[in-house]
Amino acid sequence: MKKSLSFSLLAATLSLALSSASAQDINTEKAKLTLDKVASGLEHPWGLAFLPDGRMLVTERPGRIRYINQDGSLSEPLTGLPAVEVAGQGGLLDVLLHPDFAQNQQIFISYNEPAAGGSSTAVARATLRDNTLTDVTVIFSAAPKFQSRHHFGGRLVITDDRHLFVTLGDRGQRRQDAQTFDNHHGKVVRLNLDGSVPADNPYVKDDKVLDDIWSYGHRNIQGAALHPVSKELWTHEHGPQGGDEINITRATRNYGWPTITYGEEYGGGKIGQTAKEGMEQPLHYWVPSIAPSGMTFYLDDAIPGWQNNLLVGSLRFGQLVRLELDGEKVSHEERIMIGQRIRDVRQGPDGAVYLLTDQADGQLLRLRAASN
Repeated sequence: MKKSLSFSLLAATLSLALSSASAQDINTEKAKLTLDKVASGLEHPWGLAFLPDGRMLVTERPGRIRYINQDGSLSEPLTGLPAVEVAGQGGLLDVLLHPDFAQNQQIFISYNEPAAGGSSTAVARATLRDNTLTDVTVIFSAAPKFQSRHHFGGRLVITDDRHLFVTLGDRGQRRQDAQTFDNHHGKVVRLNLDGSVPADNPYVKDDKVLDDIWSYGHRNIQGAALHPVSKELWTHEHGPQGGDEINITRATRNYGWPTITYGEEYGGGKIGQTAKEGMEQPLHYWVPSIAPSGMTFYLDDAIPGWQNNLLVGSLRFGQLVRLELDGEKVSHEERIMIGQRIRDVRQGPDGAVYLLTDQADGQLLRLRAASN
């Protein structure tokens, strides 16, 4: 993978900063790895972004953004954030740099936005100036606002042609909304970077469908990444009790929830069927649930044998799941025990894999090839 000069310097800085950190060796099928603790003291961290100057931005679900410095220390929380409703699974979620961040210092954040009648997932664009967010503009707000503590989705992905994908959950009690078109529950939406609707969105000429909808029939998407070759959006979503899915998320496709699923009600009980004409089958699914969160394609050669593999975090089992692919099929799965709930998975500019752990005293961990 080619690296810019700034990110090459960042990689060197990260390696230097962590050289004396406590480490744990992990044997995997392809390589011996070392797990380092980069930072701790984070309260339920959710999203991570690498800055060109060697620092990282990390979100905490209770409504804070901090810098993680090169030595692993944490900054004070940034000021200037929009109002965030923290309840259940909702709060401050993902963070993503603008493609022109080096010039405009802009970031995108997703969060649970409060309003009269409830809350919903929203996306804001803001300018990062030292320890403050300025020019904060809400560019998307899911409709309707609803009283619920569950299923906010919230992953953000920017495509090479500068469109923004936002993943959304069904909000728990509103599962049937995932099959209707007058709301954002259980949908993926596609936007321009200013929040406007792209002219080539699939439903812009259909008066019965919200213009920003890309796909539907989702339950709760908390992992999203672009395929390195096809550039298509790949997502994973939580099933109920079983039935977590990986999908290639294509325009106008119906991914079936809650009509089809490989899961069942919590405590038992059938929800739907496993297949129906006109609804997409998952590329891969898990029974029992692994509770997936965070996902990335590994594109470096720093970890031998991992290039172009898909990496998925597991909240339930405290694992990193490595998937080998044969085209649009999963040909092999490896479970790597980390021992903590994994909320986010990112490839760093140094070729290591960075993991956020979902705990009251959450950590940022680094997984890299062992030196011996």
